[in-house]
Amino acid sequence: MDGGRRRLLRGAALMPLAVGAVTAATAATADVPDLPEAPAGRSPAQLAGDEAYWAAVAAQYDLGDDVVMLDNGYWGAMARPVLQAYTQATAEVNRGNAWFGRVAFPQRMREVQRQLAGFLGVGEDEVVLTRGATEALQALIGGYNRLRPGDQVLYADIDYDSTITAMRWLRARRGVEPVAIALPEPCGHAQVLETYAQALQRNPRLKLMLLTQVNHRNGMLLPVAEIAAMARARGVDVIVDAAHAIGQVETRIDALGADFAGINLHKWIGAPVGVGAMYVRRGRVADIDPYMGDPDRGIASRVHTGTANFAAFLALPAALAFHQRIGTAAKRARLLRLRDHWRDAVRALPGLQLLGPDEPRLSSAIASFRLSGQVTLEQNIGVARRLLEEHGVFTVHRDGLAHGACVRVTPGIFTAPAQMDRLVAGLRRLAGAA
Repeated sequence: MDGGRRRLLRGAALMPLAVGAVTAATAATADVPDLPEAPAGRSPAQLAGDEAYWAAVAAQYDLGDDVVMLDNGYWGAMARPVLQAYTQATAEVNRGNAWFGRVAFPQRMREVQRQLAGFLGVGEDEVVLTRGATEALQALIGGYNRLRPGDQVLYADIDYDSTITAMRWLRARRGVEPVAIALPEPCGHAQVLETYAQALQRNPRLKLMLLTQVNHRNGMLLPVAEIAAMARARGVDVIVDAAHAIGQVETRIDALGADFAGINLHKWIGAPVGVGAMYVRRGRVADIDPYMGDPDRGIASRVHTGTANFAAFLALPAALAFHQRIGTAAKRARLLRLRDHWRDAVRALPGLQLLGPDEPRLSSAIASFRLSGQVTLEQNIGVARRLLEEHGVFTVHRDGLAHGACVRVTPGIFTAPAQMDRLVAGLRRLAGAA
């Protein structure tokens, strides 16, 4: 036997030891020793105002101070323990090369998916990792095979651009009629339900509906379970875009009343960029075509990620552990407090229009605004540019709402109230109040 074969066999024999060693290292990051326990006996709302606690959370992130970062809806920065796990996994993947990818990684990947399923409260056969929510949602929309020519599919102006494109594409792919609706501005809980109820009533040939749980334009948190119940009563299936919900809203996927969902894990969970998931309720996988003719292997064949970022997936348990150390309820309370901090401070400005709901049950970390009368994309690009160049505050323009473009503001759990005050000062100047 030559030396090369001996080394290969020796590596295979040592695989359980290598896997165990890294598993132990990953588990160690779950302790997050530098992050203090939240004070006992305090509600999430009480904890939301504990600046010392949130300063300790912020200290877990290695963030630059070039700008006030208020575009945290793009993706969430990795906390230091997650970055350490990712760096370690990257080095291990690089050392193991093809042997790692073909021999060690599949076993490790099954354990990661098992942990994710437990976190989401679903079966291991109901979830598969993807490179993001967009990949999952496009595969679900394009692969949904219960449509027939003449059927209708529904989407709204608050839905994500790539999913709207996919819903429109169903005309060519399945011969169906895409139907678009617009949510009113402003919009309360009763108006949301009425808008979707009317859409269901006006379009009796509806077979599929897209619902975005927390939208990326104005941050509205849809009452998905209530809307899905109305749809189900009419025989309409629902695909949920949960990209911005998982991690900032207490969500049991199986309680949403929808059988299909796309999930993002590099936004509010804080995994490395390029980690998401697809959910298909048990018993419904046959209603989604295997991806581009792949052999049917259950949910795993409904998406094809190619050669994924192995290390990003392997760092997911560390991200879940860090997230759970803080807790979704505490995150949500803190994010809503930061959102209200800036919105309440500028609410009375006559030259400013706040978008998104005021009702807490419809609210999320994301909120938007536009200067009065400035509804074009170019105008809102200019507003975001002025905030950055004149005040050092980084936000992002958003387009697609039926009532006009806007500028989106998204704090993170590491954002300080003083940073929100920088935004407030900038908005006062832009609105002509300072």
